[in-house]
Amino acid sequence: MPNLDSGKAMHTKIDIYSELRKRLTSNGFDHGAKLRAEVLRDEFKCSASAVREALFRLATVGLVNFQEQRGFRVPQRSGQKLIELTHMRVLLESEGAAMSIRNGGIAWEARLTAAHHKLSHIEKRIHASEDSSGLIDLWFSSEHEFHQTLISACGSETLKQTHSVIYAQFRQQLMKADRKFNFISENIRQHADILDAALAADEILTRERISDHLARHLTGKTLED
Repeated sequence: MPNLDSGKAMHTKIDIYSELRKRLTSNGFDHGAKLRAEVLRDEFKCSASAVREALFRLATVGLVNFQEQRGFRVPQRSGQKLIELTHMRVLLESEGAAMSIRNGGIAWEARLTAAHHKLSHIEKRIHASEDSSGLIDLWFSSEHEFHQTLISACGSETLKQTHSVIYAQFRQQLMKADRKFNFISENIRQHADILDAALAADEILTRERISDHLARHLTGKTLED
């Protein structure tokens, strides 16, 4: 007979990890904030050990810092780290997109077009809105979906997994700055340019468009308030 309590405990751990990961990349915690297991335990109605396990998992993907005697903290903002993460995104997305162009076929093109259509619709709504606060979470998830779909047919699980880790750390560095949406008009054009180049099966141009799209982060100044 299955152990229902064990299954419930595992489900709880997964939910804690997923919820904390979302908050850590979407302005749910301040940069440098201490993450106290005893406080989170009360919020999630679970054991402190379940929270610590989730925090240790998040530390392995760079979204939490851990030090003996000092506990868990949200990483600080860093211009240098953002530059390094941007370089990695350019490398991974450029290669992943080029491989997807070769391997993806019509099915991948259709998925990418659909992901862009949703993202473009949200970005145009933001551009036309005086108060875009209600669209922030939708934009974060749709932007991630577009870039994830861009490399989804690359055929390399290692590349996709590495990109997922880098993208999350990148988004964490920008979780405050990107909520201002000062860049949205450029994003609308740049995402469309990436889509057009990819659908044209032009690997060189697609690489250039991805690099152009991320270039504004290569100075670290996008972290400035």
